[in-house]
Amino acid sequence: MSTAARIEPAELARVQQIVAGISRSFEAKVVGQSRLRETLLISLLTGGHVLLESVPGLAKTTAAQTIADSVSAAFHRIQCTPDLLPSDIVGTQIYDAAQGTFVTQLGPVHANIVLLDEINRSSAKTQSAMLEAMQERQTTIGGQNYSLPSPFLVLATQNPIEQEGTYRLPEAQMDRFMLKDVLDYPSPVEEVEMVRRIDAGVFSAEATPTAVAGLDDVRMIQRTVRNVYLDPALVHYIVGLVYVTRHAEKYIDPALACLIEFGASPRASIAFTQAARALAVLQGRDHVIPEDVKSLAARVLRHRIILGFEAVAENIPVETVIDAIVGSVQTP
Repeated sequence: MSTAARIEPAELARVQQIVAGISRSFEAKVVGQSRLRETLLISLLTGGHVLLESVPGLAKTTAAQTIADSVSAAFHRIQCTPDLLPSDIVGTQIYDAAQGTFVTQLGPVHANIVLLDEINRSSAKTQSAMLEAMQERQTTIGGQNYSLPSPFLVLATQNPIEQEGTYRLPEAQMDRFMLKDVLDYPSPVEEVEMVRRIDAGVFSAEATPTAVAGLDDVRMIQRTVRNVYLDPALVHYIVGLVYVTRHAEKYIDPALACLIEFGASPRASIAFTQAARALAVLQGRDHVIPEDVKSLAARVLRHRIILGFEAVAENIPVETVIDAIVGSVQTP
């Protein structure tokens, strides 16, 4: 299936060197959160967007800022609120009285890495303003298109514990996120280390990590990731997993299958292939193995499988359904 060019060992070694440097910068600032690091690196290596769900205070903003600083990327953070307007994100035209003309002022979405903090606090109209930017990599202001910089990726966060004043993300928009990760609290040991680093000034404004790579390096890595070999058998395996989400009653326990209202779209298969290639590179390989796909299953599918109210009533998480789906498809 893959007709990509072969990756030279020297090229793979160079990518590994850069990724290791980014990881060291991350670990110097963020305590624990190894899966978050992996998710953000996959996003950086593919240019895919990520939805992060967790309670406040788990270093999501710090992690995104650190990744941006380590590759000399332009970083903008947008705090979403119910009164946030689409023009506050994409930009607007301002009248210049001195010149007698309208001047376009680009919004904060025009950056390499954009953090949409608490995206579910913004209205549906504002959320939809991000769709063009995320999918077409451009914005439209005053009838004119403005290309977004390359690389470009969106890291959106949502808070699951406060529902008042929030707006549920439409399924069509969630499908634009390549991965969705759910973060948990740190262990006591990690939390002690976090406090120690704060006392030591690790998180002060002067402690910005030194860039270990540039945007040209990121673009080179993204090209390399696209050349990672993906065996045709693994492509069929990926498509089989996604197919089962749409016809679960034929493959998994009927008690779980009946909880699924809608399965995953073809974007899930695309996300699997892109993320699996990036994960292979992170682990020093020029080819994808079945374990890469399995380890990504929850992050690729949890926001694409729509469960009915019975799942909420019975307190059955979507990850339980995903595990059953993965177990129903034979590993190549």
